[in-house]
Amino acid sequence: MIGPDVPTRVERDSLGEGHVPIDAYWGVHTLRALENFPITKRPISVYPELVVALASVKQAAARANRELGVLTEQKAAWIDEACQRIIDGELHDQFVVGVIQGGAGTSTNMNANEVIANFALEIGGYEKGRYDVLHPIDDVNRSQSTNDTYPTAVKLAMAFSLRTMLTELDLLRIAFGKKGREFHEVLKVGRTQLQDAVPMTLGQEFHGFATTLGEDVDRLRETIKLLSEVNLGATAIGTGITAEPGYTDAVVRTLSEITGLTLESAPDLIEATSDTGVFMTFSSALKRSAIKLSKICNDLRLLSSGPQAGLGEINLPPKQAGSSIMPGKVNPVIPEAVSQVAYAVAGADLTVTMAAESGQLQLNAFEPVIAHSLLQSITWMRQACWTLRVNCVDGITANTDRLEHMVSTSVGVITALIPFIGYTEAATLAKLALATGRPVADLVVEAGLMSREDVERQLSPSKLSGIRPITTAIPVQQLQAEPSE
Repeated sequence: MIGPDVPTRVERDSLGEGHVPIDAYWGVHTLRALENFPITKRPISVYPELVVALASVKQAAARANRELGVLTEQKAAWIDEACQRIIDGELHDQFVVGVIQGGAGTSTNMNANEVIANFALEIGGYEKGRYDVLHPIDDVNRSQSTNDTYPTAVKLAMAFSLRTMLTELDLLRIAFGKKGREFHEVLKVGRTQLQDAVPMTLGQEFHGFATTLGEDVDRLRETIKLLSEVNLGATAIGTGITAEPGYTDAVVRTLSEITGLTLESAPDLIEATSDTGVFMTFSSALKRSAIKLSKICNDLRLLSSGPQAGLGEINLPPKQAGSSIMPGKVNPVIPEAVSQVAYAVAGADLTVTMAAESGQLQLNAFEPVIAHSLLQSITWMRQACWTLRVNCVDGITANTDRLEHMVSTSVGVITALIPFIGYTEAATLAKLALATGRPVADLVVEAGLMSREDVERQLSPSKLSGIRPITTAIPVQQLQAEPSE
């Protein structure tokens, strides 16, 4: 993996010597991982939140160890500065191990230990690899194990990433709410089972999209509390071996200060080290949001279908030519892309479920694929929400002429007149309207059942859509204004 002309330094581990590029901040343990896991060709640095989370955990550990007197002031200061600079964005390209790896995340943990150690040595004025001065395991990994630092970092990364995803999801909710208000008076035919039903407004339809997305924002925010329980101090299996008394409280308190999250130590560290239930819960909530988002995209594609031979009720903004053979064709590419993200999220949920089930005894060895699956899902969902809002929803317009025509010729509107003309008469006129294609309003007036004025009043958009009740027996819910950002 390293070219013959690349200058190297020699590092050693329990397996022997390894030749590491002289400029690399990572070391021999990372080198072994690069050789062993050339699988995805995707380094862990594709998830910058994970890199920041790893550095945050190591920074908290260094501060806690200094507080307890098991790490010198000088070493702690070098490690602390190295971690802070990584948190601020430096050296992310040195986190090179693949996202899929054996060893329950050991390669990721060692990659972090080595980069931080060599960065700290550089800060102290020493050459990379001078582990006699500051050691990746004895110092950077002091009081820790992969088995408590890695799952903690994964939870932090998910919480960091989720916050940015929720921002985009909420902005999408607001965008749909704005369209709901814009289309407030645009009457259309509702549909159940793809068949014509009773009238509603296009505004109500888009308001419904906003409401369902708002529910998912709330559900996903609740999962941050679940991600806040960590097993730091558990070390290998939950017994806390090699950690100083008081370390668990100190490191969790310090990590809370660093991240701004309200973290708490798991009440049973042995259980917490082997259990991955929180990831299944989070994955399920994420899948729910993705599937509902895809359903909305399906509706947008149906409503904009045509434009001549489909429903054609709304117009999506044209974003690119849709065919290499059919001139003028424009496809709903943005909703299509978002639905594909939802399918990937659903598949990742199954991956998380299988990985969680496959853990044995005191540790789950498959947390790397759990971490990759969930961080990828969050990242893709965030970008999907952004592109759906910016490249689609914000530019949607209503095809009002077509909507008005469909409402005027729809037999479904006669449902609104049942309280005044009775079900039997309404059914007779509905059949006649279907057979002749004539507007229901004209047939009701010609039959002498209602005056033109009364028919038009009862078939007004506000009454047909339920915004104003037709009779006092019909409850309605007023459209609520969407809050701004």
